[in-house]
Amino acid sequence: MAVAMTASQAQEPAQPQVPARKTFTSLNPATGQPIASFPVHQREDADMAVSRAREAARWWGGLGWRERRSRLLDWKSFLTRHMDELAQLMHEETGKPADDATLEIILAIVHVDWAARHARRVLGPHRVFSGITAINQASTVEYQPLGVVGVIGPWNYPVFTPMGSIVYAIAAGNAVIFKPSELTPAVGEWLVRSFGRVAGRGAPQPVLQLLTGAAATGAALAASGVDKIAFTGSAATARKVMAIAAENLTPVIAECGGKDALIVDADADLNAAADAAAWGAMSNAGQTCVGIERIYVADPVYETFLAKLTDRVSRLHPGSDEKADYGPMTMPGQIDVISRHLADAVARGGRALPGRAEDAVDAPYVRPVILTDVPEDAAAVTEETFGPTITVRRVANLEEGIQLANASSYGLGSSVFTRSRRRAQTAARELRSGMTAINSVIAFAMVPALPFGGVGESGFGRIHGADGLREFARAKAITSQWMKPPVNLTSFGRTDADLKRTVGLITLLHGRHGQTRRGRSRES
Repeated sequence: MAVAMTASQAQEPAQPQVPARKTFTSLNPATGQPIASFPVHQREDADMAVSRAREAARWWGGLGWRERRSRLLDWKSFLTRHMDELAQLMHEETGKPADDATLEIILAIVHVDWAARHARRVLGPHRVFSGITAINQASTVEYQPLGVVGVIGPWNYPVFTPMGSIVYAIAAGNAVIFKPSELTPAVGEWLVRSFGRVAGRGAPQPVLQLLTGAAATGAALAASGVDKIAFTGSAATARKVMAIAAENLTPVIAECGGKDALIVDADADLNAAADAAAWGAMSNAGQTCVGIERIYVADPVYETFLAKLTDRVSRLHPGSDEKADYGPMTMPGQIDVISRHLADAVARGGRALPGRAEDAVDAPYVRPVILTDVPEDAAAVTEETFGPTITVRRVANLEEGIQLANASSYGLGSSVFTRSRRRAQTAARELRSGMTAINSVIAFAMVPALPFGGVGESGFGRIHGADGLREFARAKAITSQWMKPPVNLTSFGRTDADLKRTVGLITLLHGRHGQTRRGRSRES
């Protein structure tokens, strides 16, 4: 890169050349046009960011609950007022329709509000009962900030998903270093800059910092000695991040995608189920970790449901224009995965609706595809496709649907449609997933008070809600003796009589569990 010099600089002795920092460019996936260039941050950058964040965390933590709440609510208001600006940037950088980007920002806004307003109630000091053996102690528990949290965000929901970690970590009193996906750095920069401008209120303390780059930058952040990593991405990448973080015993929250199933019972509202299935599978071009990728339909309503779903899907239009229902594939390499899954499904006897699977891909777009008659061990059923495709299978009943849904190695979200409240609740509890929506899809992500996360290959740990706040804090237990103990058990001056009285009391309180008044034992 050529750099202009002033006359005085030209007369100065030559200085050792400092290598120019490498950069990368964010592209519009629909047009290929460049959006902006960003530095490729390396290990020394991550270490410097952590050093700055340590001081920032002390300052931010020292502000107290009320002041942090006020600043976060100011940021929420700024996000709300500038929603159109951020949505347009998201549209350009991910390709998703501006309306979908707006919905994503709305969800993030309600989470900022919830975290700001509930942090003190969830994490602040509260009394707990000390129990009979410590009756002379006043006991409290509180949740203190971890210090510095590293957040490695995804590209498919570049605002809503990382904000589920960023906001809850900041509300808990931490400083955050955010590494957005290399596909969406401009959105990440916008968020960090707006926080500094509004919540920082001109203070020089970088409570929220930005690192940009690809996998090596994420690895540098994981190795930097932060107090926790919140990662969103593939299970394979999560394993690499965890291995690096393990060198410093850095704990990790991992949200690793899913293969979410929707079950349609024989008594379900089929119009509602088909509408929800189409949106859950195809919105955001299927690039949704809690999107619907498998559908199991009870035999009596299979044909009717399939017809209704096909009708809805056949009217969807991918593109970059204002009438598009969803946009291009944000990550070009995902098209290869989708093509492989479609080809494998057809080769193994699968049937594609509403058109031919061979005609679905028109890069950077993928037309919606419903796959039927696909074996359960096909790639389209077992692997995360992350595209606007879905498998639909006929099952005998709700119970078989649950059994097949649970056969997946993933376990993030799930949905069940039935008119029976009892059967719905039973199914929701039996489904092996971190979250279940009854008679809707993805509703759990819209409720800030609910924890968000999965099991198995979908990862571990939770964001959102009280559990999400506690993920970014350490429990601190405190006892305070308020009177002399009636029996001092923690002293070398303890007598045999002291212990005998204590044993007698414990036996009286705890030794008769499971005994009836007549002395006969029974199971509890």
